[in-house]
Amino acid sequence: MTTQDRPLAGRAALITGAGQGVGQGIALALASEGVSVGVVGRTAAKLEETCALLRERGVEAETFACDVADTAAVPGVVEAVAERFGRLDILVNNAYAGSYGRLLELDDDAFQRGFRTGPFAAFAFMKAAHPHLRATGDGSIVNLVTSAMVRWDPTTYGAYAAAKQGLRSLTRTAAVEWAPDGIRVNSIAPHALSPGLRWWTEHHPEEAEEFVATIPMRRIGDCEGDIGRAVVALVGPDLRYLTGATVPLDGGQAFFG
Repeated sequence: MTTQDRPLAGRAALITGAGQGVGQGIALALASEGVSVGVVGRTAAKLEETCALLRERGVEAETFACDVADTAAVPGVVEAVAERFGRLDILVNNAYAGSYGRLLELDDDAFQRGFRTGPFAAFAFMKAAHPHLRATGDGSIVNLVTSAMVRWDPTTYGAYAAAKQGLRSLTRTAAVEWAPDGIRVNSIAPHALSPGLRWWTEHHPEEAEEFVATIPMRRIGDCEGDIGRAVVALVGPDLRYLTGATVPLDGGQAFFG
């Protein structure tokens, strides 16, 4: 294959929360295009599993254990990834560990947890990655947000939506400020059959059927085939003029207006 067939070949990505689910799906899709991946997350065993799958696709992959809520540790992780691969072209902020529930049921720590692992963590990764992404002349950041931000009934999703809305705003600002540096910054709002959602659908089949019925495409997205492949397109040359956007990857369910 020529570089024209795989224009992302030889690049390097850092993906948070890549041990499973959507993060792993994005990593696998990028690996199929020849992108080396720094696999970042909290659980070493899951990170190693992802790395093994990535290496099977012929790319370099390395685990980097990190709790993204520990923002003081983030610059060191970013430097380690860039040093390992000799470059850093793509940053995907996927990790999130927030809380769900009605507002009056959430204490301050539960509410703030989503901000620490969401926009606060993403901001730390973005700042630390900036010089490396600028050095490539064609860097790209993808931040994961959610359709819960525009959900018709946000009950129990309040803390989650608030944190992700903050990340969406951060995405737009960085896109504008960093465009002259050759860095594109976009966000995606995916629905995907992650392990957690798969468990829910299997144990609550009637509710799951009702949920799928609200998706015009009548199915939940695949982590690699639907979400990962979309990220490949988003960071590739065909969408080089797109920045500051929020791309819904939810089968048409949400209306972002």
